[in-house]
Amino acid sequence: MAITEVRPHRGREPEPEAYSSAGLTLGGAFRIFCRTFSARWLAFAFVAAVATRVALGGWRWWDLGIAGIVLGMQPFTEWLIHVFVLHAKPKRIGSVTLDGLLARKHRQHHANPRIIGLVLVPRRALITSVLTAVPLYWLITGMNWRLAVSWLVVAYGMFLTYEWVHFLIHSSYKPKRWYYRYIYKAHRLHHFRNENYWYGVTIHVADHVLRTFPEKDEVPVSPTAFTLGVDVEEPAA
Repeated sequence: MAITEVRPHRGREPEPEAYSSAGLTLGGAFRIFCRTFSARWLAFAFVAAVATRVALGGWRWWDLGIAGIVLGMQPFTEWLIHVFVLHAKPKRIGSVTLDGLLARKHRQHHANPRIIGLVLVPRRALITSVLTAVPLYWLITGMNWRLAVSWLVVAYGMFLTYEWVHFLIHSSYKPKRWYYRYIYKAHRLHHFRNENYWYGVTIHVADHVLRTFPEKDEVPVSPTAFTLGVDVEEPAA
């Protein structure tokens, strides 16, 4: 499959030269991240959720239970979304082709792994996921606002962490601590070795459990690592 070049276009995140330049520091990467829409939107949602939960009061042990559930699900949430949403291929039903926004953007991300606007979750999907989480968690917790907002606090915090870690991995910042080296290497193998393995981003528990975390030399170099087996379309301006 041919790879169509994806060029920066109006409406994307800014592309500061430092993001891909040698010598980028952790502080420099963080300052660039803080200027992105993802960071500002998720930080606002997280702070608003924390403030709301403090205002509601009435703390119970179930608040900790909710945090444990969300954190325990996180490795498998990342894995499932990566496999079944981000790597979903277009499906044709009659004359209609079904191809989700996240899957399209993710294919462009694989083709051009260092474009900030393709590293981060698309704005429309980001806004939708943050807003729909409110009624969703309210229903899941039996219409209990205290528990629902506790869930939102942890979920928004994990979402912000995911965006930051994924952003940092694709920058030119070089890992120094063992855990970051571990996830950095795994994610680069996913992009440049074989897209069918190493699906986690912030944590790889699900990869180990579901056997998608092989040693590098145990799997071949994939010819579709940059295309996911689908031609990459040119994004609209």
